[in-house]
Amino acid sequence: MAAAALTREGGEDAFRRLFRFYRQRDVSDLRGVVDFSVPGAQVFRSQLSVSSVSDQDAYRAGLQPVSQWKAYGLNGYPGFIFILNPFLPGCQRHWVKQCLKLYPQKPNVCNLDLHMAPEKTTDLWGQSKEQLKRKGSNKREPRSLLEKLRWVTLGYHYNWDTKKYSANHHTPFPSDLAFLSEQVAAACGFRGFQAQAGILNYYHFDSSLGIHVDESELDHSRPLLSFSFGQSSIFLLGGLKREEAPTAMFMHSGDIMVMSGFSRLLYHAVPRVLPNLEGTALPSCLDQALHSDLPAGSVIEHSSDEDWQVCAKYLQSSRINMTIRQVLAEGQKFPEESGTNGKSQAFSEDSHHQQNNKVKRHKPN
Repeated sequence: MAAAALTREGGEDAFRRLFRFYRQRDVSDLRGVVDFSVPGAQVFRSQLSVSSVSDQDAYRAGLQPVSQWKAYGLNGYPGFIFILNPFLPGCQRHWVKQCLKLYPQKPNVCNLDLHMAPEKTTDLWGQSKEQLKRKGSNKREPRSLLEKLRWVTLGYHYNWDTKKYSANHHTPFPSDLAFLSEQVAAACGFRGFQAQAGILNYYHFDSSLGIHVDESELDHSRPLLSFSFGQSSIFLLGGLKREEAPTAMFMHSGDIMVMSGFSRLLYHAVPRVLPNLEGTALPSCLDQALHSDLPAGSVIEHSSDEDWQVCAKYLQSSRINMTIRQVLAEGQKFPEESGTNGKSQAFSEDSHHQQNNKVKRHKPN
């Protein structure tokens, strides 16, 4: 196939060639993309630690009992786990609303802080919701502030320029997202996982995520958790070197990826966001409303019809991804750094997130 032939050509490294192949908007040959909903020869069932998460805690996080999850691994990628949408009906809506309405609020950091005064970015939701509700699907209208979001950082705030976290640039991590992450990590065999940093990426149909390795965390023994909502995407998972051709796979709304062990430090990227493969404006899993009764202590909240109307309009052309990390091992501290000041750290908007078909080469890691 065309994609396989590209990886054998000379010149660019194999990862970059395949990235550019899937980045093309007119590429219709997607037969080489792994679809975990119809697993093939390269895919195998992955065993989960069912006893590590009670059904009650799973329900509190908005998840099905772990015994019902469909988890898979990939040959050649030990430590990689792909979980097909394990969310209970309607519960994805909570996380979408949090990513659009709550998590971009101060004191969290977002890309808009680069070129806007603080008072202009305090309520992105309030400034955007009416504009989003009015927006027609085919009209060329100016993007709202929410549609200009590219990333938000939580907990230990990642510095895009230095590629580091620091002790003096930290805000409280959202408790609901920490609880969700802890349950997923425990189900995958990582009890005691601490959600300390989050990077939320906001994609549109013209967006991509450059080739990179997530190596800035000081503790690599803990997994990287990735949650996707909204439109689908192609995810590329490579090797320890960019000369190794990556494996392409679909990520759909509600899917979770866990990168641990050998797979924790592999090159990866998102070359393309795809319209919902079901052919409808939104995936059917997002059409389901939340049940009226929630278990005691649930971190899931009901969304008003008005709030969901705004979220649904946003997701018609967008995808949201949450990646959660544990930065420090138990008892570990950041090394002393001379001449640093967390309050004056700079952030580069385009070093991580790319769009408008202007794909910039990623800085060497």
